[in-house]
Amino acid sequence: MCRHLAYLGPPRPLAGPLLDDPHALVRQSWAPRDMRGGGTINADGFGVGWFPAGGGPAVRYRRDCPMWADANLPALAAATASGSVLAAVRSATVGLPCVETAAAPFTDGAWLFSHNGVVPGWPDSLVPLAAALPLRDLLVLDAPTDAALLWAYVRHALVGGAPPAAAVADTVRAVRALAPSARLNLLLVGPSVAVATTAGHALWSRSAAGATTLASEPLDDDPAWRPVAADRLVEATAGSVIAQSLS
Repeated sequence: MCRHLAYLGPPRPLAGPLLDDPHALVRQSWAPRDMRGGGTINADGFGVGWFPAGGGPAVRYRRDCPMWADANLPALAAATASGSVLAAVRSATVGLPCVETAAAPFTDGAWLFSHNGVVPGWPDSLVPLAAALPLRDLLVLDAPTDAALLWAYVRHALVGGAPPAAAVADTVRAVRALAPSARLNLLLVGPSVAVATTAGHALWSRSAAGATTLASEPLDDDPAWRPVAADRLVEATAGSVIAQSLS
């Protein structure tokens, strides 16, 4: 299973959650603590997306190599600060491509998106989901993966006017109807809000000093970290975390 995180709060260097924290994302890429969905490491690519402090569309950097192998990342992460970040390391499902475009975050400039999980029976199980999308959305998928299709479904709902929480929750419900055992920890981040689900894997939250972090695993031993219960929809801002049932 992959690892992902979101940060909302005062701008801070990307180096903190990605590289410098005691259990930063780079450490989770080679020494994850909770791989309950299978796999041992998260070395099939990574990505980070952020919204510039002065406003504007999201910026994204992603690679098809392990996070620890990218010589350019430390300087980039040290020099870049943001108050809205989504980052992920990937453990690819067997049979799916290990290419840069398959790594989260996915984005349309207004949102950043990640999927930690797997949809059994791919691609056949999600044919009805794909059929509900405009053909153009399918032609511009980043990669032939379950995560990229889930992003297309969420994005289509957002473009149609759905609130972020509804777009994410409705996607989980639609996929569960087709593949009940799917693992669907989704993460959607905008300039000032994050929406996440705990549908098949863990998620932790920490809110302190006007900042909120959501992460597959705590980034350090701060007692402020709280586990999010299973099967929850989480809506977070820099100052709050609200969880409700996905059912």
